[in-house]
Amino acid sequence: MAKTILITGGTGTIGRRLTQLLLEQGFRVSLLSRSKKEIPNVTVYQWDVGKGHIDPQAILTADHIIHLAGTAIADERWTDARKQEIIDSRTQSTLLLASALRSGKHHVQSFVSSSATGFYGGDTGDRPLTETSEGGSDFLAQVVRAWERSVDEIAGLGIRTGKLRTGIVLTMEGGALPKLVQPIRLGVGAPLGSGQQYMSWIHIDDLCRMYIQAATDENWQGIYNAVADKPVTNQTFTRLIIELLDKPHFLPRVPGFAIRLLFGEMAVVVLGGNYVVNKRIRAETTFQYTFPELEAALKNLLK
Repeated sequence: MAKTILITGGTGTIGRRLTQLLLEQGFRVSLLSRSKKEIPNVTVYQWDVGKGHIDPQAILTADHIIHLAGTAIADERWTDARKQEIIDSRTQSTLLLASALRSGKHHVQSFVSSSATGFYGGDTGDRPLTETSEGGSDFLAQVVRAWERSVDEIAGLGIRTGKLRTGIVLTMEGGALPKLVQPIRLGVGAPLGSGQQYMSWIHIDDLCRMYIQAATDENWQGIYNAVADKPVTNQTFTRLIIELLDKPHFLPRVPGFAIRLLFGEMAVVVLGGNYVVNKRIRAETTFQYTFPELEAALKNLLK
């Protein structure tokens, strides 16, 4: 009998692609959503994190849970209220799931949560970071630390738990890539800030396949850096897109002060960088990347 995977945040960019791949592989898919939606071949259950409500059938019917829910980091300026919303959307949703798993009957075998390379800090230069590297102290690091701590509540229930510290997810359906590509298509693309900040990236299909394997393979447990093999600088990333789109490159770099003026504290998302290494993926799992090289990943997405 096909296994059922319950997804939170399933209507977001990653969730939609993950759902598609799961259905193609013969899984049953159910989603937790704030509103009742009709999605072909998918069962949608309702929850309201603010009110502490979750449809018990969602948990009762699930074999595995993939937890993607969380307010977008870079959609709005970081006011104090927005910062709290970013943290609460991750921790409170996780704790609600933990409460439901603790108090009700279920046969959930694994819980895989999204996490972020922001754990290490918004800007760590060219220092290689593995899963055992120390965390940072800035806002992004605080978010991830609280987020992962809430996931530990589920691990404490004896459920096999995974945390995928995700880098920059490459897809033309949302996130960073369309924002980088658009000015280049218009002939005004340029590196951001120094251009030397490292971008630790992963193709969305590789990330979704990673989630599936982490959920269903009993050997996966704990924290993994969900990135491809070779981080690149923002300058290299930008130059490669320019070459693939065959566009001119005449403009100087976009100065960091202008980006800080526009985005405030959130500018670290653009100007900062991390050199994150997928050590555990390579050393401890059988996962095979479809897009281990950036050029192939971008060709696939820009075609």
